[in-house]
Amino acid sequence: MKPVAIIGGGITGLTAALQLRSKNIPFVLYEAAPRCGGVIQTVHQDGFIAECGPNTILETAPLIGKLVADAGLESSKRYSAPEANDRYIVRNGGPVSLPGSPLGFFATPLFSIGAKLRLLKEPFIARGMVEESLGQFVLRRLGQEFLDYAINPFVAGIFAGDPNKLSVRYAFPKLHALEQRYGSLIRGQILGARERKRSGSVSKQNAKKLSFNGGLVALTDALASTLKEDIQLNSTVRCLERTGAGWTAHLNCASSSESREHSRVLLVAPAHKLAQIELRGCGRASLSSLGKIRYSPVASVSLGFRRAEVAHSLSGFGVLIPEIERFNILGSIFASSLFPERAPEGCVLLTNYVGGARAPHLADETTDRLVAITVADLRRMLGVSGSPIFQHVTVYRHAIPQYEMDFGTHLQNMNDIEQHAPGLLLQGHYRDGTGLSDSILSGYKAADRIAESIASNSSHSQPIPVAA
Repeated sequence: MKPVAIIGGGITGLTAALQLRSKNIPFVLYEAAPRCGGVIQTVHQDGFIAECGPNTILETAPLIGKLVADAGLESSKRYSAPEANDRYIVRNGGPVSLPGSPLGFFATPLFSIGAKLRLLKEPFIARGMVEESLGQFVLRRLGQEFLDYAINPFVAGIFAGDPNKLSVRYAFPKLHALEQRYGSLIRGQILGARERKRSGSVSKQNAKKLSFNGGLVALTDALASTLKEDIQLNSTVRCLERTGAGWTAHLNCASSSESREHSRVLLVAPAHKLAQIELRGCGRASLSSLGKIRYSPVASVSLGFRRAEVAHSLSGFGVLIPEIERFNILGSIFASSLFPERAPEGCVLLTNYVGGARAPHLADETTDRLVAITVADLRRMLGVSGSPIFQHVTVYRHAIPQYEMDFGTHLQNMNDIEQHAPGLLLQGHYRDGTGLSDSILSGYKAADRIAESIASNSSHSQPIPVAA
């Protein structure tokens, strides 16, 4: 059998490749960059270990642990420090701890008495009957203050997005499903917890946060090393041609152009990259529509300080900032509180995010300006008094795909492409969720779909028995 072509060497492509190998299905993984891993990058400098992209993996399903074990990283796996579970939201210019219990909720200064009383009405609000943005959904069920001080900062941290543009159905499908099934978010949280326990899945809110000695890059490096004989780096696929025997991939490689024959093609690179690939032999099917999926630009600004020069305790995961508070940064992760070895003795590491849908123009600022903007906000918010002794800035022009109100149209386009281009599969963060755990699970799903397709073709090719 001709190998499967995997286009994209991020975590989804690497996960899918490892699963195909375990199923004895041949493949070739094409990656345009000189390394695999995509946005997962870790910098080691001056005793600091800084993540340039995602900071942790949420262990939401048993398959996450299986991938770690299959990559041979059990001994280097690290869970975040137990004392780093607190999360903060800025209100009136300073961080306020999120309540961790119903009793704590009614005592927290984060929400007014009116907002707390408003929440008591939530179980009695009828289901929504029309397509809604997340902002409309939350405003209807929980009120303006929860939208401003809970959902807006949360969306900035997860999507770097705008709750008034994101679709509740597609960006937060579990939230939408809770209302549709139980008629209430509060009832759904209680009853849904029982179902998650039976299935072995864990909500993202309660999932353990996972990394490795040396950072997340340890995972993608281990996977790439295991799969290296089937990975072709510096290889850009410019055209995919449907043929009678399968697919021909036309590539631009490091020093030449090549064409390779494949049985199937898995597309797991970012949507804006896939949109540049020409399709031939598939009628009117085209990947260009993927270029209409919007991405938020984000700058990751990692800064190290002397511990004595930061007034805040940093006893938690980090802090998110509501748009209404008028800061420049979206939030800050207390990286050295999550994993203490991320900073030298007597120092701390803060990973900060700038830009997003809230202020996309800020991601275009110079490195010096991004550092200055971030330090100014940290002085105001966390009481930072010194200058950074370590800094590293990474800008992603296309950081996170936005599951906005037109996302249902994009999904239909993907389904149409697959229907008109048999053997072509689309998976990844532009379809299956934007979190790192979502991308890993998408890789498993892709491998299963390919295996099912091969098994189906094999069964159809068997001779039909003649009745006696």
